[in-house]
Amino acid sequence: MNAITPGPLPADVLTRDDVRRALGEHDFGAAFRLFKKYGGLSQNRIASACVLTPGKVSNIVSGQQRIESYAVICRIADGLRIPGHLLGLASRPWETGKTQPGPDVEQRAGSSAEVVWQPDTVPAMASRLTRSDLVMDRRAATRALAAGVVTGPALLDSLDGWLTPSVPKLPSAARRGRLSLQEVEELEATARVFRTWSHRFGGRLRRKAVLGLLDEIAAALAEHQQPEVQQRLYATMAQLAGTAASMSWDSGMQHAAQGYYRLALRAAHAAGDAPFGANILAGMARQLLFRDRPADALELVRLAQEGSRTTAGPRLKAMLATREAWAYAAMGRTSAFKRTTDRAAETLTNAKPGVEPYWINYFDQAELDGVTGGRFLDLARVEPRRHAEAAAEKIHSALAARGLETGRGHVLDRIGLAECHFLRGDLTAAATCTRAAVEVAGTTQSQRVRDQLTYLYPYTVGNSAPTAVREVRDLLRTQLAEGKPIP
Repeated sequence: MNAITPGPLPADVLTRDDVRRALGEHDFGAAFRLFKKYGGLSQNRIASACVLTPGKVSNIVSGQQRIESYAVICRIADGLRIPGHLLGLASRPWETGKTQPGPDVEQRAGSSAEVVWQPDTVPAMASRLTRSDLVMDRRAATRALAAGVVTGPALLDSLDGWLTPSVPKLPSAARRGRLSLQEVEELEATARVFRTWSHRFGGRLRRKAVLGLLDEIAAALAEHQQPEVQQRLYATMAQLAGTAASMSWDSGMQHAAQGYYRLALRAAHAAGDAPFGANILAGMARQLLFRDRPADALELVRLAQEGSRTTAGPRLKAMLATREAWAYAAMGRTSAFKRTTDRAAETLTNAKPGVEPYWINYFDQAELDGVTGGRFLDLARVEPRRHAEAAAEKIHSALAARGLETGRGHVLDRIGLAECHFLRGDLTAAATCTRAAVEVAGTTQSQRVRDQLTYLYPYTVGNSAPTAVREVRDLLRTQLAEGKPIP
């Protein structure tokens, strides 16, 4: 539509008193019912015009949801050509004769729940994210470090589209890409290397290399490749965006991390890769758990479980169960935590080598022990006598089964075991483990490692602390004050 094109509603519908009353009160459930009755618009037609999902329109019509977002109200006004004054808005651009560009669905994805998940919008989303990130100056980087994450309905509703089928548009004949399958395989191999780097070392130094490759893939996808090439490029983009999210988190850039998680989920959806999409949702849930938002995290895990119910293998199902258990632990629901952890352990026994995707192979018994130990440690901070012993046993089992080759995971296990000893009152063992944790922390560039080290410092404070504890206090103080060797 342009400034002079009429909207989908017959002109007389907007003159009705009941319609005007519903619009003035922002009762869009009533308004949509009236549009259907008097304007002949189906719910799908309303959804398409307003850039909403059909399911969202159905919930609005039935009264299960209300629209309160200013951005969504503006979209309804523009999509259905409802004059601004009927909704308490200023005159819309198309009313004043100004040219209005078509709706940019992805630009609104971060702030609006009701977006249509079309694969062809993903490359533009990737380009915006990566290019703004790559040219970020120091002042902008400082702002990025301070930016928070989106939580609550603003986040959760925006991800509902992951459950809807991906419907790619027909490729344009004007610009047909010529990327070969061999070139795609090389990109896939590079994405795998970057993922390994992130897991072992954190992400600060290699992060921009990942962003540069993401931007290149976005450009290739904009050229509409052959169907197989295009599908694999979306899958590779999802892998790289997930790695960029992890690296951004390791660099302390929480808002950027969430943005790349969103991109990874959209790309996985475009590729039809439900298992990896579930893995990304699990990553988003973990981020929220670190931000003390367990209820939101639990919703994300359940979304992941629902969307991958028929495609997830035992390792992925077990991993998702541990995220669910983590949320229960954070809520203080100890019984639910233990029950769900037991389910994860039982599910993992069905895993077989070489069956599931490479990116979930890390989730073995050692990883399960480490994760479970970390959650017992969370509980032990509140009830040390009840849970510290179990936490130490699980983390010790993880350390016995995996070494420095696991990078960040090994370091976090060391830190967790040191805290267990502090909680148990074994100061000699605590000092020894803290020293070891500080030493191995230098092998990674993870902000998460640095954050976890801060948990240890309060245990070392006090004039009555023995010499060994005072010595590791000095090590921690130097490490945390200078930020070296952890950026």
